[in-house]
Amino acid sequence: MNDSFIVVGITLTYLALVLWVGLRARGQENSSLEGYVAGGRHVGVVILFFILGAEIFSAFAFLGAPGWSYQHGAPAFYILAYLSLIPITIWAMGPRVAKLGRERGYLTQGDMITDHYQSKTLGMLAGVIGVLALVPYLTIQIAGAGLLFQAATDGLIPFWLGALLAFLVVAAYVFCSGLNGIGWTNLLQGIMMIVIAWFLGLSISERLYGGVGEMFSQIQLTMPEYLTMPGATGMNWGYFSTAVLVSAFGGAMWPHLFMKFYSADSGKTLRKVSVFYPLYAYLLVPLLFIGFAGILTFSDTPLERSDTVLLRMVMDVANFSPWVIGLMLSGALAAAMSTGANLAHTAAVVLVRDVFGPTMMKGASEKAVVSATRWSVLGLSLIAYLFALANPSSLVLLLLGAYGLIVQLFPMVIGALFMPQLRRASVMAGALFGSLAYLLMEFAWSSPLGWHAGVWAMLLNVGVVTAWQWLVKPALTAPTSTHSH
Repeated sequence: MNDSFIVVGITLTYLALVLWVGLRARGQENSSLEGYVAGGRHVGVVILFFILGAEIFSAFAFLGAPGWSYQHGAPAFYILAYLSLIPITIWAMGPRVAKLGRERGYLTQGDMITDHYQSKTLGMLAGVIGVLALVPYLTIQIAGAGLLFQAATDGLIPFWLGALLAFLVVAAYVFCSGLNGIGWTNLLQGIMMIVIAWFLGLSISERLYGGVGEMFSQIQLTMPEYLTMPGATGMNWGYFSTAVLVSAFGGAMWPHLFMKFYSADSGKTLRKVSVFYPLYAYLLVPLLFIGFAGILTFSDTPLERSDTVLLRMVMDVANFSPWVIGLMLSGALAAAMSTGANLAHTAAVVLVRDVFGPTMMKGASEKAVVSATRWSVLGLSLIAYLFALANPSSLVLLLLGAYGLIVQLFPMVIGALFMPQLRRASVMAGALFGSLAYLLMEFAWSSPLGWHAGVWAMLLNVGVVTAWQWLVKPALTAPTSTHSH
């Protein structure tokens, strides 16, 4: 019993530290909308690096990534492949987004789309898709925090209380400090995650096998199918490659990543961040080791849920002291909370600015908008918490659906940034056809050739946009062209 108290003590100390850092970061500028949402548009390289990194390393990194390598083996490396491609989107799009944002006062994706295509409907549509995608994502972080607490304290802190604690802390500093609070806490949580991930990855393989190299040699002797493609579960090359593409290029369409481009102090800062960005992939390497270590450990009695492999290894197999378990819990909570803070902040901004902005918040003062955004942070966090308590296993399905829809904004955003000749009707038709095709492939039919459905949907989207541009001439702007049809 004492052990559980040590674990809880360490973790609560850590939560208190995060709360203190988050509240300390409250600057003078938080009362303005630009300050609360985009850190006054002067976030530098180091903080931006940790903010963008925390977007990726969510509860998934500590639970999902080891689960993937435990379940599939080699195909889990797709995660490293796509992380090394993300800098392309940051490098190419980031500086342009930051520049337009600074010139025209944009704070969300919807702002840019509304302004460029002169269509409030399109901006609202982007906003609605954004909120629908962010809430299940936030729920996964909350559920992750609850599961971690429950497992690491042997049920001393139950699921509902663990989830509540982590998210009260996050909601409090996001409510008070906005993006500045997120930036400084992500710096602290990022360092925490990196140190703990490496410590666990190396010490678990050392304790069980005498080192990482030795561990892979043993897997090679007994279960070699885990070390080659298509892995133990038969993920084909087509799916592997297309999953890498969808994750790398779809990732930048997530509103919580996209909006951070606006907060950079310059385009140069964003390009520096993009160069260093793949270093974050080093955080995942030791976590993948833990999954590989589980392959042999649990070969006789496979785990029911592959995403519990890290918890089982730390708690039951490697016999760590409660101090280490407390630190492990803090590190894993850091991953869930740093992402959760970003998601709650973004979802609230998008909801108030893009979804309600054109209708309910018309003519409201800046102070009222900041206040509405703050309260939305609490409201959306509460909704996500209630979702987590209902614990629908369909959350992952919801996230998959959302991801496919968000990627469909790609042509629309590229049009607004680099291709002014794309018309409103074409990008709208493309997004609708692409989204529909994605949902059908994900939930009704299977995807052709076993590829990732997002790629087919994107190809259809681009095809429809191109055909529409060529075949459908705009009626209003060029009356002469109507005669040629």
